[in-house]
Amino acid sequence: MKVLVLGAGQLARMMALAGAPLNISISAYDVNSDSIVHPLTQQNLGKGLANAIADADVVTAEFEHIPLPVLAQCQQSGKFLPGETAIKAGGDRRLEKQLLDAAGVHSAAYHIVNSEVDFNAAISKLGLPLVFKSALAGYDGKGQWRLKQAEHTAALWQEISAFLAADSSQAIVAEQFIPFQREVSLIGARNRQGEVQVYPLTENHHVNGVLSASLALPGNEQLQQQAQQMFTAVANQLNYVGVLAIEFFDVNGKLLVNEIAPRVHNSGHWTQQGADVCQFEQHLRAVCNLPLGSSSLVRPSLMVNILGEDTVPEQILAIPGLHLHWYGKTKRAGRKMGHINVSGATTAELKARFETLISLLPEQAFPELAQMAARLN
Repeated sequence: MKVLVLGAGQLARMMALAGAPLNISISAYDVNSDSIVHPLTQQNLGKGLANAIADADVVTAEFEHIPLPVLAQCQQSGKFLPGETAIKAGGDRRLEKQLLDAAGVHSAAYHIVNSEVDFNAAISKLGLPLVFKSALAGYDGKGQWRLKQAEHTAALWQEISAFLAADSSQAIVAEQFIPFQREVSLIGARNRQGEVQVYPLTENHHVNGVLSASLALPGNEQLQQQAQQMFTAVANQLNYVGVLAIEFFDVNGKLLVNEIAPRVHNSGHWTQQGADVCQFEQHLRAVCNLPLGSSSLVRPSLMVNILGEDTVPEQILAIPGLHLHWYGKTKRAGRKMGHINVSGATTAELKARFETLISLLPEQAFPELAQMAARLN
């Protein structure tokens, strides 16, 4: 079985590693260079999307911000899963909000802003504080503004209007600010027969808008069931095939969708060591029409992102239950360079191992991990 992945980053790389034991061959299309590359070695395998699609049994994607002509070409092949509609919804907050409304899934109240009239209407309709998010190309905290006080309204509109003027395809989604207790995400998969498998809810900790750590533990069954119902509603609305991630705000035990990601997701990397079938293999199973695997948590696990660092202390490899995953990238400030997975037979064992890891990592490069460790009680 041959799978072509749109995008040649670390998610394609991890799909290739997961697919090899199943005899699934992965190639990756770099949308910036029009090159086909090997996801692990980055060896150039040729140029041109048409030939790559013709050679593949299935086409899928590792990210949402794909040029529309590329999406259309892949959709026309009849091989593209989860499909053009899902990828567009993941990359455009306007379409995402329409999708959530159609699926009957709750998210923050919102108003679309294309003009100053819309901007003022959003403030009048939703009240303050507000979060303004770019409709396109916003991720890891980029393309966002906050308005907390009315006296800052004029200055913020000047900034947003300049942003809109620079790109006619852009818009702003104004959202009511949600005073949430924590951010959680659900990774799940749906196959062509409509069967669904979801992993345990994952608690996420962000630093400066970028995911720092994700923790998977046996949790609140009511919250898990709520998340699964919302996941199933969205996946069914899209007739989705593959792995889908949904990020939620936990507001006193009620979940509100923050955003969706129609692909394997950073907050699901712990599944490589914490589940029988990781999210990367699960995605390939779904799109290749193979039976879905178990998504049960086999042991308490967590993931720590390595951001902007190309080395970590070698001593961490002596910690039992620890696995280091590098992405083979060139070092750059803030860049996702790799991740660390830690597991334990019990929550207490996981906490002890995590605390040992924290003591060995430089705090400046790995801030606020102690806050996540405190959740392990």
